[in-house]
Amino acid sequence: MFKKISIIGAGGWGTALAVLLSEHRGEVLLWGHNPEVVEELVSQRTNSAYLPGVRLPPNVYATGDLAETIDAGLFLFVTPSKATREVACRLASHAPKEGIAVVSCTKGIEHDSGKLMDEVLSESLPGCRTAVLSGPNHAEEVAQRIPAAGVVGSKHADLLDPLQKIFSLSSFRAYTSDDVTGIQLGGALKNVFAIAAGVSDGFNMGDNAKAALVTRSLAEMMRLGVALGGRRDTFFGLSGVGDLMVTCFSRHSRNRKVGERLGRGESPADIQASMKMVAEGVPTALGAWQCAERHGIEAPITRQIHSVLYENKPPHEAMWELLGRPPKAESDSHAG
Repeated sequence: MFKKISIIGAGGWGTALAVLLSEHRGEVLLWGHNPEVVEELVSQRTNSAYLPGVRLPPNVYATGDLAETIDAGLFLFVTPSKATREVACRLASHAPKEGIAVVSCTKGIEHDSGKLMDEVLSESLPGCRTAVLSGPNHAEEVAQRIPAAGVVGSKHADLLDPLQKIFSLSSFRAYTSDDVTGIQLGGALKNVFAIAAGVSDGFNMGDNAKAALVTRSLAEMMRLGVALGGRRDTFFGLSGVGDLMVTCFSRHSRNRKVGERLGRGESPADIQASMKMVAEGVPTALGAWQCAERHGIEAPITRQIHSVLYENKPPHEAMWELLGRPPKAESDSHAG
């Protein structure tokens, strides 16, 4: 069904997906906006800035020209969330085919609008059919074909089977769901909670405190996610608890590392200035807190991370405020 696949975004995850999907032996085209990265991908077949130690297979090609991607049957969007709308509008200017399949592989919430990435893509690419891919998938491991699993979601039932087949590979197991909202919220919100888990690591608070924090993060994810339209059971799946666990505990997690550096006293501005890749939890903390306020949802962890990142609150004050909150029943679905 998809003889050519275009991947929009040549960061670590986009490059890893190109390597993974090359197993189908069809043409995989990887688009990047950075001329230096694209030049290295073309000439050296490597991406040392975003995924060092990995070489592109022979059937993966790179380009910096969006027009070259337009004849694909399947598009994967792997741009940072804050750039998704702008890049999608640029792609739309090249008049892609009506009904093309576009899969969002980006985990984020758009500022101010509160829209999820499938909504942004649907608005920017009228006539496309959207889907999403999420789960506990670090690019470093996926590119090395270390076993992993993810979930593909779409409101278009006829897309689920072909997309599941595309992503069902020797080292990757794909599940399906029609809960597009829940899948995306799980993938986006876990990045905010990973920053909180990293702060705990930076303070050397220990395993007990971190386990409690991650458990309450899951409760907050479900509370906010259900209020925004996701199904509760989705957050017990790969894009919820699965992604939450790997992002809060993995050495590969950029968001956890951001939190750890915050806990050790570095400023948010200095941390972001030093990073090549986007830690999606930083912009998502803003979008998630806006959504929580808009809907009147109790979200204490999100609120504190937002305060640290955007209101200059010292991380130790945020952590102690969380610990000092009034006691509540664990089973209360409205409890923070």
